Amino acid sequence: MGEKVSAKRLKEDEQKTTKRPKRITRKAERLKEENEIIITILSEITNPPKEKIHYNYSADISMYGAKIKGNVLLPVDTNLKIELKLRNSKQKVIVFGKVIWSKFVIGRRYYEAGVEFINTPSESIKMLGDYILSINQYKNLASVGLPYWIFAKFKEPESE
Repeated sequence: MGEKVSAKRLKEDEQKTTKRPKRITRKAERLKEENEIIITILSEITNPPKEKIHYNYSADISMYGAKIKGNVLLPVDTNLKIELKLRNSKQKVIVFGKVIWSKFVIGRRYYEAGVEFINTPSESIKMLGDYILSINQYKNLASVGLPYWIFAKFKEPESE
């Protein structure tokens, strides 16, 4: 009962050899901008909410998935059809995905869900990838020498 527990700091050499969990790396470049979306739930939900489900924005998008915002907690493994209206383009991209995580954002009073794209046509993925690459290239340009209206068009949206 009177056991003592002692902790010892590792020396630098020992710290380098200690195995640490590998960080998950992103598969593709992400674009942090809000795009309008329309979702259609393709799988059945047990105990569906009484209110109408609204998911109107994607907050973060890549070729492999997106973070979406809405008014209802979507269960994990829910299959979705998502129509993306790309903000700086006149294109609409239709992707299919599966919810891999979902949470409530307390301060903002909305729900977020992480969606992994599955069974999406390759031309939709290519269109999305080209869009993300082109917007990120413009964002990385220095504002020197560019007219303000061009630079402002590709700036990140302000926080809510």
